[in-house]
Amino acid sequence: MKPKKTSDSRTINTEVVLPNDTNHLGNLFGGRLMQWIDITAAVCAQRHSGRVVVTAAINNVSFENPIKQNSVVTMEANISRAFNSSMEVIVDVFVEDPVTQKKTKCNEAILTFVAVDQNGSPLPVPPLEPETEEEKKRYDAALRRRQLSLVIAGRMKPEEATELKSLFVKD
Repeated sequence: MKPKKTSDSRTINTEVVLPNDTNHLGNLFGGRLMQWIDITAAVCAQRHSGRVVVTAAINNVSFENPIKQNSVVTMEANISRAFNSSMEVIVDVFVEDPVTQKKTKCNEAILTFVAVDQNGSPLPVPPLEPETEEEKKRYDAALRRRQLSLVIAGRMKPEEATELKSLFVKD
């Protein structure tokens, strides 16, 4: 399979925080943000794989700053790494000041998707070819996160986690 670039599947989604999206403090519901993130990331993974995808895991979501009602929220999803049938997607969440139009990163999420056929069986996905330094860092980090997840799930022995050893063992 021919490798794809991160830019081939980059997905950007913009939403306005309406009153029904907020809690009693006027902040965006975390669940609503997670819904927007999941949809944006799924489109990104589908673009990369050219297949139907399913969310396998929401590995991490950080709610660093509250997002107020009437804010413009932009989510930018990028594939950080593709494995056999799975893809890790990182979604950066920005809030835009409606007056100055200045964008500030306020949240981040990391999700894993699997490409599937009509029966739900995993399908192979194209490898990722990172280009920028940021993409290369995320690409390398994705393997560490995957190995850690597999070790925790008992699907990989700790001594087989080659990328994790360097974090804990000095040569």
